[in-house]
Amino acid sequence: MQKKLVALRGRLVEEQQKLIMQAASSGVLPTDSAVRKISDIENAIMAVEHMIEELGTTKAPAKSAAGKA
Repeated sequence: MQKKLVALRGRLVEEQQKLIMQAASSGVLPTDSAVRKISDIENAIMAVEHMIEELGTTKAPAKSAAGKA
């Protein structure tokens, strides 16, 4: 699952960067909807990163406990 989450994070980052580059290239302020979409993607990236972190921390104690047994 962690690999899938990492791949999803990569796709989200690519999409966000694409939108930011389009906004920068236009030479004018981005539309409200573009700013909102960039922000929404940022929130999704943070959520995915949190899940990746949670998966990493939930697996670590299990491995440690198994190693101690």
